[in-house]
Amino acid sequence: MTSEPLSKLSVLSRALEGELLTDRLSRLLYATDASPHQKMPLAVARPKHRDDCVTLMRFAAQERLPLIPRAAGTSLAGQCVGDGLVIDFTRHMNRIVSIDPERRRARVQPGVIRDDLNDALSPFGLMFAPDPSTSNRCTIGGMFGNNAWGSHALRYGTTRDHSLSAEAVLSDGSIARFESLEGEQLREKLALDNLEGRIYRAVYQAIDRHRALILDRFPRPDGIPRNAGYPLDVLARGQPWESRGPPFNLAGLLCGSEGTLALISEIEVGLVPLPDRRRLVCVQFDSLPQALSAVAVTLNHKPSALELVDRHILELTKTNLEQQRNRFWIEGDPAAVLLVDFVDETGGEVDATVSNLTAELRSLNLGYARKVLDSPLRERALALRAAGLGLLMGMPGPVKAVTGIEDTAVSVKDLPAYAEAVFSVMARHGVDCVVFGPAGWGVLHFRPLLDLRSREGRRLYERIVEEVFERAIGFGGTISAKHGDGRLRSPYLEGLLGGELYGLLHGIKAAFDPHDLLNPHKIFDPPPLVSDLRAHENGKPVAAYFDWSREAGLRIAASKCNGAGVCLKSAGRGTMCPSYMATREEKHGTRGRANIFRQVMDSSEPWTAMNRELLRDVLDLCLACKGCKSECPANVDMARMKAEFLQQHYDRAGVPWRARIVGNFDRLSRIASFAPALSNRLLAQIWVKSRLGFHPERPLPPLAGEPFSRWLKRRRPAEPAGQKGEVLLFNDPFTEFYEPRLAIAAFEVLERLGFRMAATPCLESGRIQISQGLLRAARKRLSRAVERLYPSAVTGRWIIGLEPSEILTFRDEAADLLQGEELRKKARIVADRTLTFEEFIDREIGRLNENPFGDALTGKTLLVHGHCHQKALLGIQPLLKALSLIPGVEVRPIPSGCCGMAGVFGYEQEHYAVSLDIAELVLFPAIREAGTDTLIVAPGTSCRRQIADGLGVRAYHPVEVMLMAMGLP
Repeated sequence: MTSEPLSKLSVLSRALEGELLTDRLSRLLYATDASPHQKMPLAVARPKHRDDCVTLMRFAAQERLPLIPRAAGTSLAGQCVGDGLVIDFTRHMNRIVSIDPERRRARVQPGVIRDDLNDALSPFGLMFAPDPSTSNRCTIGGMFGNNAWGSHALRYGTTRDHSLSAEAVLSDGSIARFESLEGEQLREKLALDNLEGRIYRAVYQAIDRHRALILDRFPRPDGIPRNAGYPLDVLARGQPWESRGPPFNLAGLLCGSEGTLALISEIEVGLVPLPDRRRLVCVQFDSLPQALSAVAVTLNHKPSALELVDRHILELTKTNLEQQRNRFWIEGDPAAVLLVDFVDETGGEVDATVSNLTAELRSLNLGYARKVLDSPLRERALALRAAGLGLLMGMPGPVKAVTGIEDTAVSVKDLPAYAEAVFSVMARHGVDCVVFGPAGWGVLHFRPLLDLRSREGRRLYERIVEEVFERAIGFGGTISAKHGDGRLRSPYLEGLLGGELYGLLHGIKAAFDPHDLLNPHKIFDPPPLVSDLRAHENGKPVAAYFDWSREAGLRIAASKCNGAGVCLKSAGRGTMCPSYMATREEKHGTRGRANIFRQVMDSSEPWTAMNRELLRDVLDLCLACKGCKSECPANVDMARMKAEFLQQHYDRAGVPWRARIVGNFDRLSRIASFAPALSNRLLAQIWVKSRLGFHPERPLPPLAGEPFSRWLKRRRPAEPAGQKGEVLLFNDPFTEFYEPRLAIAAFEVLERLGFRMAATPCLESGRIQISQGLLRAARKRLSRAVERLYPSAVTGRWIIGLEPSEILTFRDEAADLLQGEELRKKARIVADRTLTFEEFIDREIGRLNENPFGDALTGKTLLVHGHCHQKALLGIQPLLKALSLIPGVEVRPIPSGCCGMAGVFGYEQEHYAVSLDIAELVLFPAIREAGTDTLIVAPGTSCRRQIADGLGVRAYHPVEVMLMAMGLP
């Protein structure tokens, strides 16, 4: 960036109440969306209100600076990629302006997240209906820009169908509100002597003079959704040309215009009643053609949604931790499934319709299994479908299921023949292809498996896109049905519409935006398809500490994120990503971190000082919670990538003092345990905490008066111990030195259940060292632990742990960090025999003849906060099931993500505040609202410390609760 643009941008920055970001990191973060393209923007603006939008527009007009509107950045066609000034509406312009339940409408700013809006509407029994698979992070502004729709478009239509009006900042900085106009109202607009009037006249005259051409050349309207160009045909079917048609409303033209016509500052949307009844029919097929042949039959029953998923995605769900749990309805190994959803506001006919559908499918022998699901199982099955895109991007290796032809649509009756034509194109080029999507509306998301890092992959990409588009047009279909034109399909738009109609649309663009400043090169004058692809040709392998071979190396592992932003969640919607939930900053989400990691890895020298500084910035607030490892459909494991980076950084810059101290936690704790009272007094001193880099207001965990191993040496096992076999307790440093009462309780509980108990000496899994990026030190500790545990594991003894992060390290990182195939083999055997305490209880108590717990806790509520690693790697169900074995208690999980402590993160001086901010999202408010008969349960030692420090409330480990349930102190 030269000094002249920088000086002009500094003037703009002073004029904005929001922010203008010109630093390299921010520009890199906004260089991509969920498309295959990448382009470095000049800067990023985050307007605070409409007046900021006016300032931006006037500055752009004066300086001839391109503006690129952006919402959540989930666009698949490159709508948000460009070299101008990116305008991010999500940071500040995210307010619900008003809700009118009587008239069933709401006004929102463009940065309002769709699901957040529906949360606010739910108490009124209303919802905003369009439901893209990205609904938990996509915004109403982004949906408006792309005319988004989702699975239930068969019932509810597209965003355009629910867009009542829009307030827009026009290209000269003036403000207009576009809404329904009839008769005299329209004539008044046509007579205006300003830009708004010129726009109305241009659109009106284009339709009036060329209506026959418009109605003839746009893809036929018989049930095919169309997001190609500007929807002049929608206006042409309304007033004043059709007296019974809808009123003239330019909001419908702006909806789907992809930010090329105006900056939208407010949108008024229509609302619909919440459904009363929901049922999902999962039909499973031995072949894809049979599934496609069932689509037309199924549509006769008027479903609300009809989605197809093929074998490729179903296979990927087997290796995704989150989606493994959502496969419960799958029988056998289907080649394809149809998910047929029925929703109804009254609930009167859904059950009969479902019965009729399954009966007809059975009579026609369509599908070998037809499973009917009600809520909440229905939502889990639909979540599997929604994860499809991310799962595809998480495929190991450089070959990915690439976007491009996935937005084509044809009439449903032509779908089987069209699919056959597409697969013939793939066969001729020797390319495999994934297929999924809303088949009920004639759309199949075909995604060829290609390596866009290679020249041959790019050549095939171009050929396949061109040939498939020819066939879609030949069937009378469209090339842009759902995801829009962007820069991906715009090069082929003229071929779809014809030169005359394309020129007419160009005239509309010129009327709105005469200087082509609004999102240029989208829809019109696009660059070639394969220019600015973010996939780089493979460079030399990057040396690494972890074994990344399953992902074909660290470079490829860093490219797994597709940019769809599953991590950009609001609080209460999962674990990933806690720091983003607290800060709402792109750089503190998994997508932002993965984006920078990929760009760094694609450089010729990844570990330069400049690149390492970028990674330090984006990884600073990563809590290594592991939420992304399961909740990210692409299986991005940012905790592991952070640890890899830190060790690489330390190799070049040295290990910081605090990391050295924390990395020797076990050894220092052992020394301190010889004088625990003195050590605790010393560690309570502010100057000591300051020297360690910890926050003065954060109490450090106190050492116990006696380590667990010392207690163990002098005690005798309870009788009759050993009837059910022997269990080995993994004695980690937290248990040994800080909470030996938990290990004592575990011995008491399990011996009363008839198990013979033994414990290891104090061992480390390397968890603390991994979290600090000290991978060589972690490797040494892991090696010792694996060698010590292997003899027990190989004989079939269960090894259980009380601290989830410690014991789960053996099932997660161990085999990929250790060196030597023999040691890795031992690590895998150890991993197969390790369980958390709650998993073991859930597994073993079901085998007993009677419930061993008494009624001491009858009437109590157990409010449960799961540990992040536990939730990510095995799910919270074993914990909930184990606690539910206690008679007379109500077990209620808190819908919290990370507690915010995350090992030492919450102790660190610079992270203390954000640690508490994360806890305040869901966890702390839920505990404050708990009743007096409630016990707070948390398996993680960090979680219990956070609750105690932040609220002064004691949280119990599950083993303590079970001991109480046995009537023991």
